[in-house]
Amino acid sequence: MAGGLGDPPGGTPEGAPGGGEDEYRSVVFDESFVRAARIQEFSAQERIADHAPAVRRRPPLRRGLSRQVLFLFVLITLAFGTAVYMGVRHPYQSPAARPASEQVRMTVVPLAPRAKVPGAGDAAYLYAHSPAAPFAAGAEGVPLPGARRTAHFSDDQVLNALTTAKNYIVRSALDPEVLGGGDVRSVRVLLDPEQLGQFDESFAHPAADGRHAPTGWLVRFDPSRAELAGDEIRARGSMTVGESDASTLEVTADHIFVYALRPAGDARAEVSLFTVRRELQFRFDRDDLRLHQTQLVASSVQAGPLSCAEDSANHLRPLLAGQTAKAGGPAGTDPYRTDGTAAVCGTLAQAAQPAG
Repeated sequence: MAGGLGDPPGGTPEGAPGGGEDEYRSVVFDESFVRAARIQEFSAQERIADHAPAVRRRPPLRRGLSRQVLFLFVLITLAFGTAVYMGVRHPYQSPAARPASEQVRMTVVPLAPRAKVPGAGDAAYLYAHSPAAPFAAGAEGVPLPGARRTAHFSDDQVLNALTTAKNYIVRSALDPEVLGGGDVRSVRVLLDPEQLGQFDESFAHPAADGRHAPTGWLVRFDPSRAELAGDEIRARGSMTVGESDASTLEVTADHIFVYALRPAGDARAEVSLFTVRRELQFRFDRDDLRLHQTQLVASSVQAGPLSCAEDSANHLRPLLAGQTAKAGGPAGTDPYRTDGTAAVCGTLAQAAQPAG
């Protein structure tokens, strides 16, 4: 035979080493190609047993990103979206974006009596015979007005502003520790952090310059001269609230406080009354409301009986029962200085004193 074993009867076509197989080498499919085919031929056994068609359609292969890659993509998208949202709508403004707090403008006016300061052995007697007779005792004399929403602030935000302002008033004018010249941290913690520098400077270096008088921040007596004669302090006043703009609430407070005092360390001395009228203006931005703190904008204080010759910026130095005002006026005013305020002194009306 011309052809070898296994060769076609006619031998290898055209004498090629691989015969006709070489013509199909370019179309031989690897296993991955076969597995990817959309149509699959049934085996002979399957066709006999099931009388099925010769071919069946295979489910399409899942193409595209793997599950892990898809999850990572979604995670990155969410993180990016959150960052953009927080950058636009973050409730906490950066210090650079927040307007700086103003320095407090303060005025302390001593009121000098025209005659001797009246006194008595009992504070209740003096209160009953003075204009403070109908005043409430302590914090009850600092009532909160009704809290009603404004154009840009809710009822709760208005109430928050009023409550914080009341806390400041009570701590700065009714706390025995503060009144006695002691620790002032209970007042300090209520202030906006941007005002703490001015507050601390006022107590480190007191000055009657309209900016750094401790008695503009709070009421305190010279502990070497006077002390409270009992726990009762009479008070009366009012508070109003309104918007200064769409992002700021303002509270204005006007209160009169009447203290019963005696000479320091002398429990048997006669008692006299001392009157302080404070007009305070508070400001609240949304951060202040959230943190329960305030910006004190202005403070106007009238207090007596005091001597105009005494310095009332650091401590109030009351004239007590039987004392009279020293001769002389307040410290001189330099009209060439633009950073100070004019020294002011007033006269305490006789009607403001207890009747004899």
